[in-house]
Amino acid sequence: MIDIRVSDPRTSPERELVIAHLAGMHDSSPPESVHALGIDALAGPGLTLWSAWDGAELAGIGALKVFEEDRGELKSMRVADAFLGRGIGRLMLRHIVADAQSRGLASLWLETGSTPEFVPAAALYRSEGFVPCAPFADYTDDPFSLYFTRAL
Repeated sequence: MIDIRVSDPRTSPERELVIAHLAGMHDSSPPESVHALGIDALAGPGLTLWSAWDGAELAGIGALKVFEEDRGELKSMRVADAFLGRGIGRLMLRHIVADAQSRGLASLWLETGSTPEFVPAAALYRSEGFVPCAPFADYTDDPFSLYFTRAL
């Protein structure tokens, strides 16, 4: 059974998964198109980071950044390599959606990559009711980015 709980990105092994996430983003996108948050930003105000655990093993992470009064942005969705294809991303996404609803947020937003390695992520978001949208907040048109939103 997977246990999802609030985490501190500065502790191990969450820190290592955040570092791997950042490295993966830099491997697949030019620097100006990488919008992943670093460890300090994930520990900052207005952000909540969750970790998914299978016993003592870290299976994945995901974060919610509240921007504006009633909007949230999904950040740092990452599944540990050993857990890919096991539904961890979907569990985390549903957990974050439920938390956002309990906070009274009206919508969720996200940016993800547009290159082939991001196809599974975009498919997951679409399957959970997210629809493509224009860039939001401080994002701009970028061929390496896709944007999605979902009303809650």
